[in-house]
Amino acid sequence: MTTSQELVNKILEYEEHGSKSLEWHLQFFGDLISSGYAWQLQGHYGREANAIIQEGLISTKGEINWELYEEHYEL
Repeated sequence: MTTSQELVNKILEYEEHGSKSLEWHLQFFGDLISSGYAWQLQGHYGREANAIIQEGLISTKGEINWELYEEHYEL
């Protein structure tokens, strides 16, 4: 589980540099969803979290669907 400080650091990194990879993006948004921060931060975070949930890549609990990721996105 990611601590609050680690999550703040990831948010700052995301704001400054964006996502390093799709895997990093999924882990980051999984943490935001599971902590509830995805719904408390500015609108972009909630919209992106909803889009990833709708794709089936992350559950509403923040659990990543690695099978779907590997099937459709991993090279």
